[in-house]
Amino acid sequence: MPLRPLTPIEARVLGTLMEKARTVPDSYPLTLNAVVSGANQKTSREPLMQLADAQAQEALDELKHLSLVFESSGGRAARYEHNFNRVLGVPDQAAALLGLLMLRGPQTAGELRINSERWHRFADISSVEAFLDELQERAEDKGGPLVLRLPRAPGSRESRWAHLLCGPLDEAALNPAPQAFAAESAPSGLAARVEALETEVRTLRDQLRTVCEQLGLSHPGQG
Repeated sequence: MPLRPLTPIEARVLGTLMEKARTVPDSYPLTLNAVVSGANQKTSREPLMQLADAQAQEALDELKHLSLVFESSGGRAARYEHNFNRVLGVPDQAAALLGLLMLRGPQTAGELRINSERWHRFADISSVEAFLDELQERAEDKGGPLVLRLPRAPGSRESRWAHLLCGPLDEAALNPAPQAFAAESAPSGLAARVEALETEVRTLRDQLRTVCEQLGLSHPGQG
């Protein structure tokens, strides 16, 4: 039976479980509080959300009905873990890309390679594109495509990819209007390079913040 489209909240909760399973395995499976904190992070999330405990719990319960989440008993609080790879029938590399798309929204293959560093280390952009192509060409008897390559926006050098786990996309709404890219029309492609560098800096800042938290150190810029 094909998987029904997920709600945006369900996708955020599922993506959070997938992320934390890879990035903080010592704290996984997650409690409800940890799920809410991860879903509401101010970094590495697009769009930002402010879920209440009840909303996250409802999403977890629905994901359990779809077998996408399991609840672990024992201990002082219930804990939750995802079952994404088995239900969707995808390898770890593809699951990492889908998880990132659920958490951060549409991204280029280059952005996905940078952002996936703590999930899975891809050798190059070509390997990322190969898994994305497989997900886009997924047979209907396996549930159909799971990602879509968006039309390249005016002035952009790369196409962005989006997941289809929440159903069909409004491609026009996902791609900014042409005038938004007027500043990127220079032959030098400077704007595109700046965008890639800004993405890499944001990723490095997230990684540095995580390392500081794990070592019990103050974040850069804090006293």
